[in-house]
Amino acid sequence: MKTQRIYTVLAGCAALAAMISISPRLSNAADPVSNAAEPASVEHASAVPDSQIPKYVTDAINSSDRPAADKILDKARRPGQVMTFFGIKPGMQVADIFAAGGNTTEVLARIVGPDGKVYSQNIKLPAKFKKTEDAWKVRLKEPGMAGVLVEVVKPLDAPDLLPAAPGSLDAVIVNQNYHDMVWMGADRAKLNATIFKALKPGGVYAIVDNADSPGSGAKDVKTLHRIDPDFEIAEIEKAGFKLAATSDVLHNPNDPHTGPVFKMNHMEDRFVLKFVKS
Repeated sequence: MKTQRIYTVLAGCAALAAMISISPRLSNAADPVSNAAEPASVEHASAVPDSQIPKYVTDAINSSDRPAADKILDKARRPGQVMTFFGIKPGMQVADIFAAGGNTTEVLARIVGPDGKVYSQNIKLPAKFKKTEDAWKVRLKEPGMAGVLVEVVKPLDAPDLLPAAPGSLDAVIVNQNYHDMVWMGADRAKLNATIFKALKPGGVYAIVDNADSPGSGAKDVKTLHRIDPDFEIAEIEKAGFKLAATSDVLHNPNDPHTGPVFKMNHMEDRFVLKFVKS
């Protein structure tokens, strides 16, 4: 695999598809993701010691078969911390929504292993993103992926988006692409309802996205590729999910939230949210 070229393509795809900002709901002086008005049941997590990251997670991330270009950005993306926070484990059935080039898809697949399943979904990408689509498909042919990855090419609001039985998935992740769904005009109410139906009771809806300033809503989703976390929380909770936990593992307090994320060298402020199906 021409890994460096592929990751360049993946970064470019963020323009189509892509820690926490200080927002009225998700902030106080001690913890950038908490607020006295927020329910006490919401957990606020920080990075765990490397020794507490499960071996099956570190083994997956450090796999010799995993593309070198993916590993280059591990310092910025912190997949060990993120996957530990979301509780991804071997044998799980999960979905990666709007997978783009498939970096997250591959990490998920290597963690869940041969006893698990990953539904990797993309929309039909425009011709100018053919290289991204090709990169995604290449992952399906990598060692160990056969029987684990399921390719899905359907619109985000398709009622049959995920070819999985209702109530069968352990987790669904949208990694830095929910804001793109907003500017693209996707019907997120339908999407979130579909995800809710697909998850098991207690299943995790995992969100990572680029933080915007408090009160900004969705005004910068297309120009800066940023979004106010409160905007996403409101939409997802409306579908019946409960915000169970937040993490600051991708928080960058030095990001002023004023420029496009593509000028941040993958170090933009990002928020990490764990919703559960109650």
